[in-house]
Amino acid sequence: MKADIEIANEAKILPITEIAQSVGILDDELELYGNYKAKVSLDVLKRLKDKPNGKYIDVTAVTPTPLGEGKTVTTVGLGQSLKALGKSSITCIRQPSLGPVFGIKGGAAGGGYSQVIPMEDFNLHLTGDFHAVSAAHNLCAAFIDNHIYHGNELNIDPDSISWTRAVDISDRSLRSATVAEDDKKATPHKASWVITSASELMATLTLTEGLGELREAVGKIVVAQDMDKKPITTEDLQVAGAMTMLLKDCVRPTLMQNLEGAPVLVHAGPFANIAPGNSSITADRIGLKLADYVVTESGFGADMGCEKFMNIKCRKSGLVPDAVVLVVTVRALKNHSEKYNVKAGKPLPQGILEEDLETLNEGMPNLIRHIENTRSFGAPVVVAINTFPSDTASEIEAIKKASLETGAFDCVVHSMFANGAKGGLELAQAVVKAAEEGQDHINYSYDLDESIEKKIEDISTKIYRAKSVEYSEQAKASIEEIKSWGYDKLPVCMAKTQLSISDNAKLKGAPDNWTLKVRDVKLSAGAGFVYVLCGKMMTMPGLPSVPAGNNIDIDADGHITGLF
Repeated sequence: MKADIEIANEAKILPITEIAQSVGILDDELELYGNYKAKVSLDVLKRLKDKPNGKYIDVTAVTPTPLGEGKTVTTVGLGQSLKALGKSSITCIRQPSLGPVFGIKGGAAGGGYSQVIPMEDFNLHLTGDFHAVSAAHNLCAAFIDNHIYHGNELNIDPDSISWTRAVDISDRSLRSATVAEDDKKATPHKASWVITSASELMATLTLTEGLGELREAVGKIVVAQDMDKKPITTEDLQVAGAMTMLLKDCVRPTLMQNLEGAPVLVHAGPFANIAPGNSSITADRIGLKLADYVVTESGFGADMGCEKFMNIKCRKSGLVPDAVVLVVTVRALKNHSEKYNVKAGKPLPQGILEEDLETLNEGMPNLIRHIENTRSFGAPVVVAINTFPSDTASEIEAIKKASLETGAFDCVVHSMFANGAKGGLELAQAVVKAAEEGQDHINYSYDLDESIEKKIEDISTKIYRAKSVEYSEQAKASIEEIKSWGYDKLPVCMAKTQLSISDNAKLKGAPDNWTLKVRDVKLSAGAGFVYVLCGKMMTMPGLPSVPAGNNIDIDADGHITGLF
């Protein structure tokens, strides 16, 4: 089969104005970035405010292997298949970070014959939103140090600075550093960088709607403390306005298309193992006014992105999903037995590619746990088996049986990677039926009035199935500090490994009788949540020994090779 980039480059791509017209976006509601992508004005929401919303579909997955299991292929392909059924559909997905693009996982345009195009634009910079977020983030860091340098009128304690710097590259050497070491007038202090997808500004962009709300939220961000332990905000530093100014174009989603000419809205890009892990409320809301079906994607497994989709994103927006698609693969479930250990950058073990019902059934509890968790929110769940040539009929049947016995609305196979829309027609039909059943409310995992500890414990015991939670002394002190500032009624955003339902990447399947270890708890007042660091989770990833970027090149005519 051809490489993803070859398939994308050979595809017939339509002018973005034609894509816009197909869902009723007016010419004056578009700002073109060339012929094939455009920013969409939020005036669409004003014009269509009285139009009923379409059906809202979230795509999530079982706990993935390090190679990914085709969740974005399923998300993009489902939009293509709904179009093939004659339905008006829009896919809403996050913009990829350059960290994974040049690391191991690759981009996030989908793959095979279910992709967003132009895939090079999608995976590399797009319309510059990530760079704007990085610039605004670093502007704030510069203002903090500059304020201290010029007299420190706010009496900032340099050792209390919690605001980091940000860069959209995986660079482990920036996890810890000392700044202002050689400046005699400045105050040297510890600093660190996060990858831009983990920036509080990225999360704030994801969870706010419009420039006015974004400006208000940016002003609430707490960056440090004064010598009396009181919080210092960006508003106190008088930098919130300038930061928001840099983000002014970022409030509008970018319109693109999939391989079969259906519209795709790309907006924001927070990681799910660190941050909220979903595309923006704004993009989803625009899509719901323009189309009969909106397919949005939650990052990593359902314990990560889908939990945050429900408890944070939907709670904030008030939107309720009509159905959830849970992606699974035979190889992922085999990996969740104790027999295999899939490693990033390494070929799959041969045994995973052979029929082995015993090993498959050993890993089946992972799927069962995710179905149970997703159903607990109230939405009907359609299990989508992303098939590979090595899958056998007996293995597929075993997954279907387990899914239906656990309460899934349906369980169907798809081959959208190899066959595009026609490979997902059965899935699209199942999703249409499930969405008709729908739901009118969400059963959240916790109440906002609960304490921070109780909210963490609710997620840990109800979703992760931990027996208990253990807090470090640093985490305990941070929680008390957040309480004293009056921010204890916010939702919680868990940061943990994506490779296990637990906080330990080595625990496979559906672990029970384990203890969640909370290393620290941080406030994201602008984004509107409390951020919980579990286990060994880092906010700045590192590159592998052989980065994907080693294979990427470009010739004198601008032709890119090695990009997946």
